[in-house]
Amino acid sequence: MKQIRIFLPLAGIIFAVAVLVQGTRSDASANAPQAQPSQQAQQSQPAPTIASTVDREVTAIEKLIVDAAEAMPKDKFNFTPESLNIPGSEYKGVRSFAVEVKHIASSNYFLWLPLTGDKPPMDLGSGNGPENLKTKADIMKDSFALGHKAAATLTTENMLQNPERSKSPRLRLATFGVAHAYDHYGQMVEYLRMNGIVPPASRGKSD
Repeated sequence: MKQIRIFLPLAGIIFAVAVLVQGTRSDASANAPQAQPSQQAQQSQPAPTIASTVDREVTAIEKLIVDAAEAMPKDKFNFTPESLNIPGSEYKGVRSFAVEVKHIASSNYFLWLPLTGDKPPMDLGSGNGPENLKTKADIMKDSFALGHKAAATLTTENMLQNPERSKSPRLRLATFGVAHAYDHYGQMVEYLRMNGIVPPASRGKSD
């Protein structure tokens, strides 16, 4: 009987402590800062891959090139700084704005087709693109779409392998297409500014 009397108060103390601990945990959980929607979305996004990383770069340069091409008025699309007759300049024979755009598109095909295994959609001609490409729509058509398709082929296993009939690894072909386009985008920007046109990417910014 004496043991029972001792056990009952002890059981009551244990039960009270358990209730107190559970209540403290509930309060802590209720007061804990909740993850913001942006943080939750970020956590739910898939981890970056070689393919998604390169594809993001293709998307960035695609927007710059397409917006710059659209910014040049039709009547100035064949502009070349040679027409400015700047004393001491050496602009004779340089590419026109239109040829700059055609050159980018043509080079995109040359660099990215080996990654996808597709056939050229047309006779690409020289590095300046076929002569029969005249309009902006013709020049831009499918060139960067091919870049996205090429990026999607990249994996950690194959990125350093040379595709068929190429001496360069897949990763270099994919990324050089982006780097090459940025180089010529810089020239397009200069041509726009020579005609008093602020490049779309610079509008609303102090530059």
